[in-house]
Amino acid sequence: MKGAKAKAETSRKPDNKLAAKKKAGKRVAKKEKPAKDPNKPKRPPSAFFVFMEGFRKTFKEKHPNNKSVAVEKAPYVEKAEKRKTEYNNKMEAYNKKQAGQSDAAEEEGESDKSKSEVNDDEDESGECPHALFT
Repeated sequence: MKGAKAKAETSRKPDNKLAAKKKAGKRVAKKEKPAKDPNKPKRPPSAFFVFMEGFRKTFKEKHPNNKSVAVEKAPYVEKAEKRKTEYNNKMEAYNKKQAGQSDAAEEEGESDKSKSEVNDDEDESGECPHALFT
């Protein structure tokens, strides 16, 4: 009986996912990261960061009292929200159209075979398609 109880206890799954993650975390050994070389040169900035360096300077010169960029960002946020709602409306219409087309195709009784598969079936009838040329 002791063997059956021990098997039942080990095969029992944890009640929640958190307990399973904790157990899995103990088994996996973390690899040590290699030490960073302090003499290694930094990667160059991307074109966007180069642009932003100059833009920040000119923006601060024009707007010295502006501590927040949120005021400048607001019109773009509004435009982005408007475009997103337009996109969602178009996607809904597109999905409805696609659902309607798939329903119509099923009603017409079209087979799932492609044109090449249909042509292959005709070739299996015993006639060689090249026989006309010989």
